[in-house]
Amino acid sequence: MNSKRFSGAIFAIITLFNLPVFAAGWQITGYDSHVELNWESLHEEGTRYRVQVTQDGKNWHTRLETNSAFAMDFVRDLGTNLTLQYRLMEVNGDTETELATGEAKTRDFTDDELLDMVQRYTFRYFWDHAEPSSGMARERIPFMDQDGDIVTTGGTGFGIAAIITAAERGWVNRKAAVARLNKMTDHLEQFERFKGMWAHWYTADDLNAFNFSKYDDGGDIVESAFMMQGLLTARQYFNGEDKEEQRLRNRITALWEDMDWEWYTQGKDILYWHWSKNYGWKMNHPIKGYNEALIVYILAASSPTNAISAEPYHEGWGGWEVKEFRNYSTYYGMTLPLGNKVNMGGPLFFAHYSFMGLDPRGLRDRYTNYWEQNKRHTLINRAYCIDNPFGWQGYGEDLWGLTAGDMVPVGYTAHAPGAERDHGTIAPTAALSSMPYTPAESMKVLKNLYRNHGRHMFGRMGFFDGINLSVSDNPETQVRNTYLAIDQGPIVGMIENYRTALLWNTFMKDKDVQRGLKKLGFTIDHKVQSNIQSIGH
Repeated sequence: MNSKRFSGAIFAIITLFNLPVFAAGWQITGYDSHVELNWESLHEEGTRYRVQVTQDGKNWHTRLETNSAFAMDFVRDLGTNLTLQYRLMEVNGDTETELATGEAKTRDFTDDELLDMVQRYTFRYFWDHAEPSSGMARERIPFMDQDGDIVTTGGTGFGIAAIITAAERGWVNRKAAVARLNKMTDHLEQFERFKGMWAHWYTADDLNAFNFSKYDDGGDIVESAFMMQGLLTARQYFNGEDKEEQRLRNRITALWEDMDWEWYTQGKDILYWHWSKNYGWKMNHPIKGYNEALIVYILAASSPTNAISAEPYHEGWGGWEVKEFRNYSTYYGMTLPLGNKVNMGGPLFFAHYSFMGLDPRGLRDRYTNYWEQNKRHTLINRAYCIDNPFGWQGYGEDLWGLTAGDMVPVGYTAHAPGAERDHGTIAPTAALSSMPYTPAESMKVLKNLYRNHGRHMFGRMGFFDGINLSVSDNPETQVRNTYLAIDQGPIVGMIENYRTALLWNTFMKDKDVQRGLKKLGFTIDHKVQSNIQSIGH
């Protein structure tokens, strides 16, 4: 008997014998500023529940109503460090039936506890809400009806970093993490590939590529690099003698060795982003710096089977004719070595996506020191938001961060400083994923979003994708209630790199990666790396 039929049968028995109704699986957990309540419904879908609270044991107040077996109650309006009594009521017309009661306590969290809370909530995106048949990360939740349930290659790569973090911290056990990753690699082996590269998107019920755009229906080496960055980190982390861990490592190695990076140069000194199964090189999009694709060149140079030479990196990615590579302009008193001049270095995901595993501490080449590049890029983005040249509501020291994400109220764009890119939407992932570079400044944003806007901004999988206080005076319409894999993943991974440098330390052990970095002329100042005090506590 399935769970719904079982629950219905139990409810029928309760009704027949006039037994007291109750909510199975009742759980209630207090945090810093909110209380989470979970239960298992004994009723058919559509049942309405009312959550009530009392502080004195006598006067009950309704906090919210819901049709789901889950609720989050932000209680900062009632005070801090609270002891609260909750009761769950089933509502049927004018009739209320008590289903469960319980106590919850809130208390002021330390910074480390807040970080842990945000990571664990955000991790749910990749664990509890992954596409079930493949274990892959959905492109977005909720997904768009016209496209269906799409899984994302790059976002799943970021999700792998989140799973490694969860295994290390004990949120899931190691065997379960390995089983999930083996499920993923099952599909990664079967998915339609293009010279070993994956497409940007697939659908849950089809192993063939789902077109990202008309001509983008084949290999996407940037998304594939984000995926392989996660997989290579997993290959290093899951290093046990357990049979399933060995199988995972062997499969990752086979997928890695099958990627033909050299083919994507078209015989030139540059890499090309896309190849279409129907249109060939129609998009003809060369990957030039500086942007999120640094990891592409590093992995392409690191391949043990189909590597590129150093020339595409220096002549294509960083060539002198590449206008958006070298910057060396000064913004708000800070000189930025690389990146778009008009948009002050561009969106902040440039400092996140390639650095989920790639450790910027002490990392340098002939072009820049990557720790300084990323830190200055972040501080300039923050300073721009504080300056707020277009007068958006809320921008300031506790609400900053422009990067790619959903716009409020509608749309999607790569938000960045400047008239064409700044539309008043702040994406939580921008500041939170910059935690390694600007820990104190990023923590102010986290506390503001959670404690002052959490009722509308913080949900079952952590912070929603965007907030724009200029769109209206109604807090419900100031938030875009969506989640995106490419924004959720860096929150978990980059916060972990701030707390323990786990992903950085793990990925950088890879011998192939070490060889590729050396080929491209990178050096690592380990003395500087060990002396950076902003990592951890």
